[in-house]
Amino acid sequence: MPKSIRSTTARAAAPLDRIRQVVGAQGIITDAADLEPYIVDWRGFYRGATPAVVRPSSTREVAQVVKICAETRTPIVPQGGNTGMCGGATPSANGDEIVLSLGRMNRIREVDALNNTVTAEAGCILANVQQAALEADRLFPLSLGAEGSCQIGGNLATNAGGVNVLRYGNARELVLGLEVVLPDGRVMEGLRGLRKDNTGYDLKDIFVGSEGTLGVITAAVLKLYPKPRTFVTAFAAVPDPAAAVSLLGLLRGECGESISAFELISRLCVEIVLKHIPGTRDPFPAAHRWYVLVELSDASGEGALHAVFERAMARAVERELVLDAVVAGSESQRQSLWRIRESIPEASRDEGILYRHDISVSVSRIPDFIPTAAAALEKSFPGVRIICFGHLGDGNLHYNAFVAGRRRDNPDDRAATDVNRVVHDVVQRFGGSFSAEHGIGQSKRGELAHYKSAVEIELMRALKHALDPHGIMNPGKVLPSSMQE
Repeated sequence: MPKSIRSTTARAAAPLDRIRQVVGAQGIITDAADLEPYIVDWRGFYRGATPAVVRPSSTREVAQVVKICAETRTPIVPQGGNTGMCGGATPSANGDEIVLSLGRMNRIREVDALNNTVTAEAGCILANVQQAALEADRLFPLSLGAEGSCQIGGNLATNAGGVNVLRYGNARELVLGLEVVLPDGRVMEGLRGLRKDNTGYDLKDIFVGSEGTLGVITAAVLKLYPKPRTFVTAFAAVPDPAAAVSLLGLLRGECGESISAFELISRLCVEIVLKHIPGTRDPFPAAHRWYVLVELSDASGEGALHAVFERAMARAVERELVLDAVVAGSESQRQSLWRIRESIPEASRDEGILYRHDISVSVSRIPDFIPTAAAALEKSFPGVRIICFGHLGDGNLHYNAFVAGRRRDNPDDRAATDVNRVVHDVVQRFGGSFSAEHGIGQSKRGELAHYKSAVEIELMRALKHALDPHGIMNPGKVLPSSMQE
């Protein structure tokens, strides 16, 4: 048995015995080998330790487990699919934090097609929520690369974004009601599918994006939309990001709210995908410096969307906003185009240690931000390679960088404080955010302390203390350490 687990056995035995009585033998994992997938984040950057992974099967069991932990001051790390980018669901190396895995709570409780809502438990895989909506002839629009393994509770806890934010908003905009177990074991029963409810503070918004530091989301009422009947998906080469922004404006004027995704992709991203992802191919015979992947959808299925899009693209070519374009003629072609975009994170992992920056600035400032940040990085790290892609339509870029000579096995290199500070200082100058959709976790706590205003930090501290006075909920995450005491 690893030292971290053995050293905490005596201290954890009493609460674990009580917890085992609640969840049963099938609801608790203590074997070291079986714990492994739960104590390492998916990027392999963070490794912790835990005496046990607790896997409740109901909200009642979650409440009882949290109450026991509150009484014994046992720290809890809520965990969904463990696909986060910032180590927010990884326990510390202390070995005294229980991992609360919600994977067994995976029921779709209700689909109300007339009200356009689905009620799903926190452990539901995102793709399964999407499928439940489709079976009711509806759309649940939250979509991201990890949708086959991430869980809806984690999506809400991090206020996930994804490719459809331009039209449907972040996870927060998709939530109507929440069921949450509070840090003392009480349950906030807020599963209401109402679009108008002005009965005091909107408490659900406190928990969406809180990364398990204020409570445990156990279920949610989520918005559904009409199922799209027609898609228009195009991969277009553009001269530069400024042309991409202008193209977005033109399409919005011509195509209205039918634009669901508008992704900016640099040439280096495409080259890395072609190099590392089997079966991918370049959409064009000649290379271009910048591309956009744009998708429009329509629930009517009448086919007029193609004509509107073709007229808009013709105007874009006339204005020299588009150099070349490929429009998907089938669902398989559509999936091939999307595969290039969705494979960028996976392909980048095979290139070496990558410094990921999940930033946002106003859409209008992106053309100036990209070269400014590139110049700042090149000045500090000559020869840096920049992997720039992301959701141009809502101003969110994954502005990532490879720095020569950096290694994953070097703790200082992994910390990336110097690289992050260069990029985030530029983001700050442009009035942007250093965390657009991935959250804070443990990797960005220092950035929060550096860039967040004193007033905002004080309000966060007050909220944390009011709901979790003993600091048992996901300690060491989101808030700088001095704020959790």
